[in-house]
Amino acid sequence: MKYLLTSAGIKNDSIHNALVELLGKPIAEASALCIPTASYALPGGGAMAWGFISGQEPSCPMCELGWKSLGVLELTALPSLGRDHWVPSVQATDVLLVNGGAPLYLSYWMQQSGLADLLPSLRAVYVGLSAGSMVMAPNIGQDFVGWQPPSGSDETLGVVDFAIFPHLDHEELPWNTMANAEKWAAGMPMTTYAIDDETAIKVVDGVVEVVSEGHWRQFKR
Repeated sequence: MKYLLTSAGIKNDSIHNALVELLGKPIAEASALCIPTASYALPGGGAMAWGFISGQEPSCPMCELGWKSLGVLELTALPSLGRDHWVPSVQATDVLLVNGGAPLYLSYWMQQSGLADLLPSLRAVYVGLSAGSMVMAPNIGQDFVGWQPPSGSDETLGVVDFAIFPHLDHEELPWNTMANAEKWAAGMPMTTYAIDDETAIKVVDGVVEVVSEGHWRQFKR
């Protein structure tokens, strides 16, 4: 599977071009499934999920890009369904669009639903937004723990070997400064990236490439 891990969606031409390259076709010819699940663990999460699904989040463009087709994959519903009810559509889609919200809630339901186990075998491009990107890391760090899973751990899926601090220097998120990113990174046992909303990280066959029209920083381990 190919991954495009963003802070705030397809924000600029560089990230857009990276997505098209990963797809191998124009967006207008690609099918997509959107995953709103991470939103629900935040206050007002239902409205956030609707804005995402309906393509009414211009500050975080994902579903409104002009896909050939767009469906919803709600992870919390999947454990009550047979795998033959939903797996074929996931295997057939060109891209998974994964919304932000609470990364540990998203990680929990990716595992409970069975999607986490399915990811390595998929041909689709995985596009994460904020928590949708953070969940790919081995863990997120205590600073980003909100909703807590039954395990009480900050562990996530570990698909990639680095962690992400999103929304760097965002005007509406005063905590998300480079100084705080440095403190967070110092407590993490792996390489980390602090990225702003004009930045994404592309991962193909384990090769990591930063795509940016903004600013970012890598903290090596």
